[in-house]
Amino acid sequence: MAQKKEIGFKTLIELLIISTRLGLTSFGGPVAHLGYFHQEYVRKRKWMDESSYADLVALAQFLPGPASSQVGIGIGVMRAGVIGGIVSFIGFTLPSVIALIVFALLVQTFDAGGAGWIHGLKIVAVVVVAHAILGMAKNLTPDVKRKTIALAALMGTLLWQTAFTQVGVILLAAMAGYMLYKNHDNVDQVKMNFPISKRFASVCLIIFFGLLILLPIVREMTAYNWVAMFDSFYRAGSLVFGGGHVVLPLLEREFVPTGWVSEEAFLAGYGAAQAVPGPLFTFAAYLGAVINGWQGGLLATAAIFLPAFLLILGALPFWDALRRQDKVRGALMGVNAAVVGILISAFYHPIFTTSILSAIDFAFAALLFTMLVYYKWAPWVIVLTGAVGGMTLSFIF
Repeated sequence: MAQKKEIGFKTLIELLIISTRLGLTSFGGPVAHLGYFHQEYVRKRKWMDESSYADLVALAQFLPGPASSQVGIGIGVMRAGVIGGIVSFIGFTLPSVIALIVFALLVQTFDAGGAGWIHGLKIVAVVVVAHAILGMAKNLTPDVKRKTIALAALMGTLLWQTAFTQVGVILLAAMAGYMLYKNHDNVDQVKMNFPISKRFASVCLIIFFGLLILLPIVREMTAYNWVAMFDSFYRAGSLVFGGGHVVLPLLEREFVPTGWVSEEAFLAGYGAAQAVPGPLFTFAAYLGAVINGWQGGLLATAAIFLPAFLLILGALPFWDALRRQDKVRGALMGVNAAVVGILISAFYHPIFTTSILSAIDFAFAALLFTMLVYYKWAPWVIVLTGAVGGMTLSFIF
């Protein structure tokens, strides 16, 4: 028994070291993260076979929340159970959480809201989201039907900018995908095995939906700011399909109109989030720290990632049967197409309209875009160039 405990402890330490290294070096967004995971866990360490990894990625794409984080959690669960999932998450997420909380505190300390380098980071946000749009549109809207779904999602979210619109668009897109692609061909894959019982998974799903329903009620019945914060971040983490970039409009509409975070501070933090490795959802740590110091940063991080935990743990035992149904895959295709439209809407407002204020801003954005997309420079180089360039332009013009 003692030997088993020792082996388990060594496994957890190994998992923490590897995931932390990935958390310190995984730049480039969720698609790049999945590539890093594949190289480390499948090719190098052979903890999973190709088929199991593909199944796990498919599940993470199906669920709302940060896909790369959910894949990391799933790998940790396969390796060392639920505790392994938690350890894997901590290692991959904590470096960027710390960096963004420190950035938020520095911005507040030096009152850098109107600084040139902040504006440069806002232009970086324009470039990063534009790049994300191109890649996602190519993969998720390859035919006219899905392009039409994306167009409808764009128009809906742009003309009616509320959090409820986001949810409605996703549901309608799922229905459209179900009708249009319910006979889409499916390919059977190898069965997945995870050390989680269906009873435990069901409890996780009940907690997920229970919090989603009860938190807004408790928020209305109490006057505690931390309850309101937890509710807003939890809801954002629960309703986002398509990864970190799509969480932008949900968070912006939760915190900017209410006055909790200024639009300048919001977009500056989003630009800074591109400079750190790890999941983009850690942008919540920055917002929480701006609102209520480092304690707010930790609370926001826990709230926005909790849905990802509950959903991945709740879905793993049921996914193998569900993923084989063609109609479910068809609904997912519709949702993914809508994500493209939502992303374009977020790109226009607030990102483009509040960041590109002159011809020189547009020219600088074009330069950064070329560096990122065509010259293939590292994301941290783009961010550094954006900050330095923004500061330089503020002195010249």
